[in-house]
Amino acid sequence: MSEFLDKVVWVTGASSGIGAEVARQFSLSGSILVLSARNEDKLKDVQKSLKNPEKSFVLPLDLEKSENFAQKVDEVIAKYGRIDYLVNNGGVSQRGEAADTPIEVDRKIMEINYFGTVALTKAVIPVMRKQQSGHIIAISSIAGKFGFYWRSAYSAAKHAIQGFFESVLLEEAKNNIFVTIAYPGKINTPISLSAINAEGKAHGVMDHNQETGMPVDVCVKKLIKAISKKKKSVLIGNKEIKAVYIKRYFPSLFWKIIKKQKPV
Repeated sequence: MSEFLDKVVWVTGASSGIGAEVARQFSLSGSILVLSARNEDKLKDVQKSLKNPEKSFVLPLDLEKSENFAQKVDEVIAKYGRIDYLVNNGGVSQRGEAADTPIEVDRKIMEINYFGTVALTKAVIPVMRKQQSGHIIAISSIAGKFGFYWRSAYSAAKHAIQGFFESVLLEEAKNNIFVTIAYPGKINTPISLSAINAEGKAHGVMDHNQETGMPVDVCVKKLIKAISKKKKSVLIGNKEIKAVYIKRYFPSLFWKIIKKQKPV
């Protein structure tokens, strides 16, 4: 899409899954990519896979270390002079019942998925205000629409993401800054491998829900189409996204269906 040509697109969680595919597809459109995640080596591998790797910048970033975000923003501005799109994709999932999960794990998930994302967005908004343009994308989850087994902290963080970014959407419209919140369902990514269990360790298993989910390239095509249309929100997935509408219009039926679903 020509509208993305030479636009600066900053993607967090760009080392794998949805984030890596977002980078690849924006690169096909001629965008300039800023690739962020904790693992620099994986980011470099993603960079090599881009159509235009020379139009990209690897910028390691840890969402738990928000004290560095102003510096990270300065690095992007020093290199490219602007930030057109911020894709808040970085995060971690969860596998474990709420009662068995230490509060430290809840805090860690909230720090990464909510506070880290919020802090980076707050660091970027002044740049977009100065430009009087920009588009912020928040990758939530279908778990941001309703709670689910083994996802208490993850679901809570994603619910919080919706509240924060809907507020930003309203507040920053006067500054020509757009917001799109995406709610992916079951997508074929390795997210379950690094999900945090009740012991605070990596789940380490590729769940059935991910293995049988929508191909990640299809998911990202739908996401980028929504971004292009400046949609305020978009549900992405297969039949599982129907649960959002069932809960809204037929809540009793929703609870009968959801309690029979498997957590993995």
